[in-house]
Amino acid sequence: MAGKKKPLVVITRKLPDQVETRMRELFDARLNVEDRPMTQPELVAAVKEADVLVPTVTDRIDAALLEQASDRLKLIANFGNGVDKIDVSAAARCGITVTNTPGVLTEDTADMTMALMLAVPRRVAEGANILEHPSKWDGWSPTWMLGRRVTGKRLGIVGMGRIGTAVARRAKAFGLSIHYHNRNRVMPALEDELEATYWESLDQMLARMDIISVNCPSTPATYHLLSARRLALLQPTCYLVNTARGDLIDEEAMIKLLQEGKIAGAGLDVFENEPAVNPKLVKLAAKGKVVLLPHMGSATIEGRIDMGEKVIINIRAFFDGHRPPDRVLPIRA
Repeated sequence: MAGKKKPLVVITRKLPDQVETRMRELFDARLNVEDRPMTQPELVAAVKEADVLVPTVTDRIDAALLEQASDRLKLIANFGNGVDKIDVSAAARCGITVTNTPGVLTEDTADMTMALMLAVPRRVAEGANILEHPSKWDGWSPTWMLGRRVTGKRLGIVGMGRIGTAVARRAKAFGLSIHYHNRNRVMPALEDELEATYWESLDQMLARMDIISVNCPSTPATYHLLSARRLALLQPTCYLVNTARGDLIDEEAMIKLLQEGKIAGAGLDVFENEPAVNPKLVKLAAKGKVVLLPHMGSATIEGRIDMGEKVIINIRAFFDGHRPPDRVLPIRA
């Protein structure tokens, strides 16, 4: 973009230094050095003056905000894969292109999913917490802190996309039997590789699994996909893991089942109303019923840098007159 006026790029949160430095070199980049979430008035001011807005998955970019944008705003380059908080249809009506950062977080999120899949049945967090109070541990005992073996269990994956597939590969290596429900059946070669069983009926799969991993995107169609009715289908020995989005699960219904011992436990990296975490979940964590993480499934240095590079590529492609490689199109009704 040599010789051209640099576009004004407003970034809503602090990004890795390496990414911010490159953005400053290439664009007229306005950084958020305090890493404080932008208020609504600040977001309004940003869309009125920016050529490019770089939000994160926590910023709500709705139709009301976009209606206040100036004609200068031509691109929303999301720092993240999920665009559930961006009204992509409203952006399209305003002539604004939306991009995201797919693919670069697959392995990191799958690693964290597998970590929770091991931590909950094996009571890893509960055991670690006990050592903070040495008086609670008298030494090894044959019946002390017994969990459940993971090898040989049936894993049901809800959403067999990039992350779901990466989870399946890890789980197969740990000796789990792979089952999945997806909008579309995967290619036969992949099914053969994973020795995976496809379930057209989500209800039937849920009722037969030892562990459920939620790995599908958040859309209006998947809101409370695991509803109170569906959660009630789970076996009392089943563990639930969610590293996707909190609103995929009816959180109150899940909490009730955990409190009543009708499911064995849960590993959660996301929450329905985050950053607020339901106090009932915190109490369940203290009792060893759940393992809670603060939305850190994709939190690796390498992953964040890769995300930033994707954002930069999308911005450069757009202002060089090319179609951005990671353009997000509105979902057709």
